[in-house]
Amino acid sequence: MAYELLHSITADLRLARQLADIADAMSMDYFNRRDLGVYVKEDRTHVTDGDRAVEQAIRAKLADERPSDSVYGEEFGTEGTSRRQWIIDPIDGTANFMRGVPIWATLIALVIDGRPEVGVVSAPALNRRWWGSTGHGAYLDDDLADSDTATDRRIHVSGVDRLEEGQFSYGSMQYWLQAGQLAPVVEFNERMWRSRAIGDFWPYMLVAEGAFEVACEIDLQAYDMAALVPIIEEAGGQFTSIDGQDGPWHGSALATNGALHDEALAVFRAHRQ
Repeated sequence: MAYELLHSITADLRLARQLADIADAMSMDYFNRRDLGVYVKEDRTHVTDGDRAVEQAIRAKLADERPSDSVYGEEFGTEGTSRRQWIIDPIDGTANFMRGVPIWATLIALVIDGRPEVGVVSAPALNRRWWGSTGHGAYLDDDLADSDTATDRRIHVSGVDRLEEGQFSYGSMQYWLQAGQLAPVVEFNERMWRSRAIGDFWPYMLVAEGAFEVACEIDLQAYDMAALVPIIEEAGGQFTSIDGQDGPWHGSALATNGALHDEALAVFRAHRQ
């Protein structure tokens, strides 16, 4: 059974990377357009023509390759009820995408029985792609522009074991302020070596690469997080909500190098209202 799962995951990872290839070609085309359509959704977040087109293309490919699987995407909701569910964020970082900032990515995850088993994060404007799958490790390709000379390398979290020596990212301060949860962010800023307000996918990938030790955000959806989980965990890190619940289902994210996870959770517990 374990061999069958591993074999299946290998094929699923291959497909996920093919989906990322499709997404990258489309998203870069839209990113470079001067006439990009931008709209405001009911939840007051933005969506672009690129978000919708990328998700539709991924769904079309999955309908051909995995017709019995369920799909859950940010823009078009859920189709199907399979125990195998693909979770898609077509453009994570839409605000950056629509303003010409290159920090955005397509997030593709395969969740089986509620556990993220495959994750691909592809950021073509940064010329970088990360992926991970259960039992296979986590990897980075930092030369997407030249597939003939691929520079895929295995990545691993850092060995830093003191908050005072680590780097920290916390997304947008505005969200912490609005939620009345600024105190733990202030403590991290006071205690840790350096902090950066990098949002969306990138700080989590920097944790996986060993460049950062702690990354956290609130007010998230499963499609913001599912693809991150296998990459973080296969790189040797840990991913929970800010109150310690496993997986991408609880509205917030705390990713660490593992060695600092308990200490980071303790900071949030100390300031819990």
